[in-house]
Amino acid sequence: MQAYLNTFKPTPTDGVDTATSFAQSDTESLISDLLLVLKDPSDIKLDRNAHARWAYTALMQGLPGRYTSQDASQPWLIYWALQTLTCLGVQLDPASKQRAIDTLIANQHPDGGFGGGPGQIPHLLPTYASVCALAIVGRPGEKGGWDQINRGKMHEFFMRMKQPDGSFVVNKDAEVDVRGTYCLLVSATLLDILTPELVRGTAEFLRSCQTYEGGFASSSHPYYSAEDEELQVMSEIRPTLGEAHGGYTSCAIASWMLLQPYHKPGDPEVNIKKLVRWAAGMQGLPIEGGGFRGRSNKLVDGCYSWWIGGLEPLLLELLGLGNQEGETEVVSFVTEESDNENGPIVLFDKTALQRFTLVSSQVPSGGLRDKPGKNPDLYHTAYNLAGYSTAQHRVYRSLVTEKKLLESWKPSKGPISGADDEIRRVTWARACAWQEDEGAHFYLGGEQNRVNATHPLFNLTISTTRAMMNHFYQQGSH
Repeated sequence: MQAYLNTFKPTPTDGVDTATSFAQSDTESLISDLLLVLKDPSDIKLDRNAHARWAYTALMQGLPGRYTSQDASQPWLIYWALQTLTCLGVQLDPASKQRAIDTLIANQHPDGGFGGGPGQIPHLLPTYASVCALAIVGRPGEKGGWDQINRGKMHEFFMRMKQPDGSFVVNKDAEVDVRGTYCLLVSATLLDILTPELVRGTAEFLRSCQTYEGGFASSSHPYYSAEDEELQVMSEIRPTLGEAHGGYTSCAIASWMLLQPYHKPGDPEVNIKKLVRWAAGMQGLPIEGGGFRGRSNKLVDGCYSWWIGGLEPLLLELLGLGNQEGETEVVSFVTEESDNENGPIVLFDKTALQRFTLVSSQVPSGGLRDKPGKNPDLYHTAYNLAGYSTAQHRVYRSLVTEKKLLESWKPSKGPISGADDEIRRVTWARACAWQEDEGAHFYLGGEQNRVNATHPLFNLTISTTRAMMNHFYQQGSH
C-alpha cells in the first residue's frame, strides 16, 4: 500500500489556471485524502447491507423530489434498483416482484416498445430498461411479464426507428444515438426478434462512429446525397459527430459484438488497437484512485467503472485473447507489487478500480456516487457495482460451452417472419456461452466483498440472461 501511496503525483498542468484545472486538483485532493488515511487494504469493506437497504427503499417506498425530472425514466430507475440488488445477491419477495412486473408492463405502448412511463411514447432506451428489468423479476406465464411483451409490435416499432444508413432514431422524429442502437440490439437479442432486415447496415454505421482517438462518438454524418430523388447513403467520408466517450464506446462495442452472428469473413472491422489504447488511457492516475474518466481531460466518475472498465472482457474477445479455457495469457489483476514489465498483457488495473469503488464511491448511509462530494443516486450505484463486478471476476465467452449449446439446439420457429434460423441458433449460443472463470476471481478486502458476476453484453447476471433467452428461443433449461 505504501508503494502505491508514493506514486501520488498531481496531474501536470501547463501553468495556466482554469476552472478545469481547479476541478481536477480538487478531485485529486478529495480522493487522495481518503486513500491516505487507509492503513490496510484488507480493512476496506463493501457495505452490502447499507446499499441493499438504500436501493430497496428507493424501489419500494419512492424517491426524493429531485427525481421528478426523471419522470420519463421510470423503467430505468426500476432497472438500476433491481440490478443493484441482484449484483449484491438480494432477491425480492414474490409480491414485490409482481408489483415491479405490473408497473413495467403498464409502460408498454400499444404500437410496440416501452415508454418512460404510463401513456408515454415508445423510446428505445426505456425499452431496454424495461426488458432488462423484466428479465430480472419476470417469469413465463400469465402475469409473469415475459409473455405479456408484444414482440411482434416491438419489432415493428424497431423497424420504424431504422434509418437508411443502418442507424436508429431513439423515438419518432428524434435523434440518432449509438446508445439507442445498443438498447435495440439487446432487447431484440434477448427476445428473439433480431432479423437481417433490422440490422442491415448497422455494423457499417457503428464503424463510422469510431473517432481518431479510438473510442466512439454518439453518431456520424450520414451524408445523404441531395442530387438523387431517392435517399442515398454515401459509403465513404462519414465524419463522427462529437468526441470519443465512454458511454457511447461501451454501447458501440457491445452492439458490435451482438452483431457478430451476421459478420462475414472480409467484412470491415473496427480499429481494435486504437480502441484498446484509448480505453486503457481513460483509467485515472494513482492520485485519482484508479477510477475511470469518460472522455479525455475530464474528471474520473464512478459510472465509467462500467462504461469503460466493463469493456475489458469485450476487448479481450476482440483481441482474440478472451476465450481460453482455464489458464489465460492475460492477467486481469495487477497490484502494486506485480512485475508485469515483461509479463502478460494487462489492460486495466483492477485492484485500483476495486479500491476506487470501495474508498471513493461508497456513501456510508447507502448508495454509491460519482465521486467524493457528490450524492448517491440509482444510476451511479448500479454502474459503480457493475464495474466493480468486472474488476472482481473474469468473465469470458467459452468456446467449449458454445459448441455444446450449438449441438444441443432444438429447432424452433421465431416470432418474426424472415428471421434466419441458423443465425438465431448462433445468436443464442454465443450470448449464453459467456461464463465466469471460477478460479480467476480476486476480491480486494476479502470474499465478504464479493458481488455477482455480470454479463458484459447485457449488464445482467449470466443466469438471468440465460433464463430469459432459453425461454424466448424455446430451448428449455441449459
